[in-house]
Amino acid sequence: MHRVVVLALDGVIPFELSLASRLFGVATGPDDRPLYEVITCSVDGRPVRTAADFAVAVEHDASALARADTVVIPASEKFAEIVDRDALPGRTAEALALIRPDARIVGICIATYVLAAAGLLDGGPATTHWYHAARFRRLYPRVELTPDVLFVDAGRVLTSAGAAAGIDLLMHVIRRDHGSGIANQVARRCVVPPQREGGQAQYVERPVPRASDTGTSETRAWALDRLHEPLQLADLAAHAGMSRRTFTRRFRAEVGLSPGQWLTQQRVDLARHLLESSDLPVSRIAERAGFGTDATLRQHLHAAIGVSPGTYRRTFRA
Repeated sequence: MHRVVVLALDGVIPFELSLASRLFGVATGPDDRPLYEVITCSVDGRPVRTAADFAVAVEHDASALARADTVVIPASEKFAEIVDRDALPGRTAEALALIRPDARIVGICIATYVLAAAGLLDGGPATTHWYHAARFRRLYPRVELTPDVLFVDAGRVLTSAGAAAGIDLLMHVIRRDHGSGIANQVARRCVVPPQREGGQAQYVERPVPRASDTGTSETRAWALDRLHEPLQLADLAAHAGMSRRTFTRRFRAEVGLSPGQWLTQQRVDLARHLLESSDLPVSRIAERAGFGTDATLRQHLHAAIGVSPGTYRRTFRA
């Protein structure tokens, strides 16, 4: 069984601390066998103060990290105080040094500071909460920060933006490990979205549209039923009863993407689902997903996740 160890550090935010046990904890196989074992530790096995008005008692110390297949580090309100490697608390650095070289590491929200201070992000891509992005970039120039996405999967080390983006990242991990069938099962049990792509924009501060200014949700639902058709911006705007310019502005305000980007993302998602769950040939999947040809599907799938349809099907076939 895959062992997930959650490292709770001083000042941990309770919401982020609970995510791994909640999501991984309900992931089961076809025989209802648990797919993950989740345990929580602190650096010394003693209770940990949280960012709220209570402490959390744990049953394990940092030695549990040496046996972890995946390590999850939730955010702490104190992490933004870590300005360089010398500022990383000694016991935290010792705990991180126990993680096996082949173990996966997941940092939620500003846990990115801990990973960066430990040198685990040097030369690689990462994200963090948009509010901290500018300061993080100044402190850790060796990290290739992408501050406007929900999460970044860099292979061994994965990082997310704030709070709810941690859900998206852990759902992505479950999907990567076991495919969309198990991920959808977990999503239904926990009543969370089964998938939001990491490249989706964070919800940074921007003017909130007035109620009278919104209105693309019905058009999005309409488009999802017609992904196989050659939908154009003019078709979407006409369905919404807006000019193309107005529709594009309102769509981006609501979704965080342009209509074209969103359509491509939905078509890739549909193609991925069909590759995982059906025996349809790639050419037929390309038609049903609205890409037209298998060459176009191959291009967009590779751009999204870096693999061909055949490789994806072999890897994630349920």
